[in-house]
Amino acid sequence: MTWIFLIAAILSEVSATLALRMASQTGSNKKWFVVVGVGYVASFAFLTLALDAGLALGVAYGIWTACGVALTALACRILFREALTKLMAAGIALIAAGVVLIELGAGH
Repeated sequence: MTWIFLIAAILSEVSATLALRMASQTGSNKKWFVVVGVGYVASFAFLTLALDAGLALGVAYGIWTACGVALTALACRILFREALTKLMAAGIALIAAGVVLIELGAGH
């Protein structure tokens, strides 16, 4: 369940961030801010559950933030046609490598 909670935390945070982008657009329905609030609260709740289930804070926070950054960048490229340069893609690859190193270093 630990990893399910962490995945839910990541997906909730990414959803909230994408909703924030929608809410900030000119002429947008401000009801998107409800999605933002619910998403961030859910994200922190799921992160807390992952920690309560035994995941170390350094590992959980590292994976949560790294995956959030990478998934948000990819989703923004697909949904909002934002730039995703080769340099940015290399950064995402480095983030992925960092997540793997954090997990390996945790020594389960």
